[in-house]
Amino acid sequence: MTAQSDYAALVQRGLSLDLTRGKPSPRQLDLSDALLGLPTSHKAADGTDGRNYGNLQGLPELREIFAPLVQVPAGQLVVGGNSSLTLMHDTIVHALLSKVPGAERRWVEEPEITFLCPVPGYDRHFTICERLGIKMTAVPMDAGGPDMDVVERLVAADPTIKGIWCVPKYSNPSGVTYSDETVRRLAAMPTAAPDFRIMWDNAYAVHHLTDTPDELADLLALAAEHGNADRVFVYASTSKVTYAGSGVSFFGSSPANVEWFLANTAKQSIGPDKLNQLRHVEFLRDAAGVTAHMRRHAALIGPKFELVDKVLTERLGGLATWTSPKGGYFISLEVPHAAEVVARAKAAGIALTPAGATHPYGQDPGDDTIRIAPTFPELDELEQAIEGLAVCVRVVADERG
Repeated sequence: MTAQSDYAALVQRGLSLDLTRGKPSPRQLDLSDALLGLPTSHKAADGTDGRNYGNLQGLPELREIFAPLVQVPAGQLVVGGNSSLTLMHDTIVHALLSKVPGAERRWVEEPEITFLCPVPGYDRHFTICERLGIKMTAVPMDAGGPDMDVVERLVAADPTIKGIWCVPKYSNPSGVTYSDETVRRLAAMPTAAPDFRIMWDNAYAVHHLTDTPDELADLLALAAEHGNADRVFVYASTSKVTYAGSGVSFFGSSPANVEWFLANTAKQSIGPDKLNQLRHVEFLRDAAGVTAHMRRHAALIGPKFELVDKVLTERLGGLATWTSPKGGYFISLEVPHAAEVVARAKAAGIALTPAGATHPYGQDPGDDTIRIAPTFPELDELEQAIEGLAVCVRVVADERG
């Protein structure tokens, strides 16, 4: 059969499949259903009544569980609500309205603010910048993370560059883990802006797919060693560990930054949901408990990543390249005319993230990146979707010659 006839047959099937976002599947969420019967007590270890106001920083016992996993001392960790994205958004809003440690003035008083955005990257980082009027400059990614020659040159010369977005472990969507050298250079590099911040979105810190997980250097500790202790804002959450809609999130940084963050947060909250924190403490127990729980997640989603790799290898060898990550939630497919491939898939009932979503302003200059999110569908639906995507790649390649 020709590529055109294969595509016509695909459209005739009337599929309705969705690979747009990296969501846990219902079976993954089922792994945490014991949370529904917790906590068994409303009392925290220090006697705090979880039903009442207070303890803005979050329960010490929960911070102790996640401190080694997100590489932040427990005393420098803050527990938030279910969304680390909210913490990222609020941190930047706080910086706009209240001087961060080391700043000459509030960011809102600056004539222009720019963030560096390694690409391909996470679309929701970009939408925060767009909403808040922050200019974005793309920086290419390589096998060790963002191109540090480019990053170092830009931040050293331009004081309007106030930050860089980073998903340092199993990056969204490439699956790259930053090399030790990249982390060290980020920690040590001179910056023209004294209040430069690294938005260290360590969303996939514990999301391994193999028994030999990637290791990530400790940026917060390295920055302190190089005299840049206030440079790093660390974020993480249990969104893909327990319940995506009812988890907990984390902000970590230097003591000065944490004090600044809590002082600003106190204006909008009298305290977090400590009952939810208590149920997570009881359910996860300790860092080893988190690791064991994540092995159960890997058993469910690992075969999905393997399936995608198998189908793409069989159907697209020579026509495209793609990543084979050791963790995280995404696969990055590199293919010519990505926007047209995505449009063809949509017409065939296969929903994908827009082709430009992996770049600032939704514009991928190379038009060659498609983010695949394989976690939510069951294996049979996922296979249909990837087989269909391969058909779309082939028909576009055939038509474009």
